[in-house]
Amino acid sequence: MFAYQKEVEELRKAYPPETRVELIEMDDPQAPPVGCRGTIKGVDDAGNILVRWDTGSGLHLLPGVDRFKKIESE
Repeated sequence: MFAYQKEVEELRKAYPPETRVELIEMDDPQAPPVGCRGTIKGVDDAGNILVRWDTGSGLHLLPGVDRFKKIESE
């Protein structure tokens, strides 16, 4: 397994589907507002975290670029 594939697998373990997250910072004009929460739908082969934001947006999180936190319980 290549190092990159291992990183993607680690992301998939850390952020399984249905995990809830909260946005801290995203440098994108289409970003949901800071503090917005969303539900992870998966991690693609490029390592992008696929999120369905509570606002209805489907903008992905980019680990190492965007800042977000996992919500342990609501």
